[in-house]
Amino acid sequence: MELDMPPGLTFEAWRHIGRNLNTITNSSGWWLGDWLVYGQNRFPDRYRVVIEETSLDYQTLRNYAWVVRRFPVSRRRDGLSLQHHAETAALPEDEQDRWLELAERGKWSTRRLRKEIRQARELPAETAEKDARTKVIVSLHIDRKDLWTQAAQAAEMPLLDWITKILDEAAVAGE
Repeated sequence: MELDMPPGLTFEAWRHIGRNLNTITNSSGWWLGDWLVYGQNRFPDRYRVVIEETSLDYQTLRNYAWVVRRFPVSRRRDGLSLQHHAETAALPEDEQDRWLELAERGKWSTRRLRKEIRQARELPAETAEKDARTKVIVSLHIDRKDLWTQAAQAAEMPLLDWITKILDEAAVAGE
């Protein structure tokens, strides 16, 4: 297959085609998943037929359908790919929303999102191995939380790590 580009295409027309291709690429997994879920009860042999029609493997198609079921249209984030959603699909909804919000704000790749989630999961195990910890609860205005979150993202750190770093630096400076 080839995308035949007409001769004499302007830069703006070329960019427009690229944006449309990007939209199609980012939407196709969702559309396939929606298509599969729709056919779930109506067409029992749908996977065999879809594999023949698309040349995609069974597990890929199952993954698309699973993610689609976990994210109704109202919860899908247009700025993130199906793969971003897949990275959070096994989590409870509130955690899905939190991680997807961070990924969207920070313009994280799926790789970065996966890494951040993995690090957050490892933290409780690390905490159990280390000395006893004290839990500190801070109540703050949402604007301040947003400001801190942005600063943590700019430093490419999880928010709690960033807060700890800033407080440690302030404590050392105050000694």
